[in-house]
Amino acid sequence: MTKNKHWSKQVFRFWQQQTATLAAAIAFYTCLPVPSSWTLAFRGIARLAPVIGLMIGGMLGLLDSGLQLLGMPVLTQSVLVILAGIALTGGLHLDGAMDTADGLATPDPKRRLEVMSDSLTGAFGAMAAVAIILLKTAALHDIQSHRWLALMAVAGWGRWGQLVAIICYPYLKPTGKGAIHKESNLSARDLIPGLLLLLGLSGFLLILDSDRWLMSVGMAFGGGAIAVLTGAWFNYKLGGHTGDTYGAVVEWTEALLLCLLAGIFPK
Repeated sequence: MTKNKHWSKQVFRFWQQQTATLAAAIAFYTCLPVPSSWTLAFRGIARLAPVIGLMIGGMLGLLDSGLQLLGMPVLTQSVLVILAGIALTGGLHLDGAMDTADGLATPDPKRRLEVMSDSLTGAFGAMAAVAIILLKTAALHDIQSHRWLALMAVAGWGRWGQLVAIICYPYLKPTGKGAIHKESNLSARDLIPGLLLLLGLSGFLLILDSDRWLMSVGMAFGGGAIAVLTGAWFNYKLGGHTGDTYGAVVEWTEALLLCLLAGIFPK
């Protein structure tokens, strides 16, 4: 009886910790309201980034389906969904992509981090934001079916790519929003749960329509490849990562993967 009671307490504490971490991840990565009475545990929230991505993608998919039922034109529908995605995250990742673009545009590599830390947005940051939003909107417009699945896939893979960057590459600043992730002692095995979820999403497409095996494979391997290579490219250019480049990995992975899916998803 004592052993059973001790085991029950351990299980309760485990789920209590997981719930606190999930609540913290929602508070950190989104603008969704979290009750002030909830306990938040920010340590290790990066592990749940792919889950948060799937959640965001699912919410955008529901919005997209609702707008479609209302008879909204596809282009307007796509614009509203992409803007809703920015609103859901408070522009957290897009801001990082803009700062990263400004930093990489600096000819002097030694000044890149300094420029990225500047709160003012430069011309290259503005151009990067326009490019990302246009690519996402155009690609989503060209996807005529399984749009909700595409939205979930790109949001999930984008944040899985962020997790890869956090684990695999050095963090270049002593402080900043991204520093909390490096303090969590993440390891390569933390990539596995998110990877399995995303591969399962591709498998779900096969269940829905077995003739779409090419799209399923493309979504899985294309998503993984773009996520990994995007983080590797920023590491090559900067010698590591910052909170801004983590956001840039999310945004560019989403944009590029949406472009890929626009070419292989059924019309």
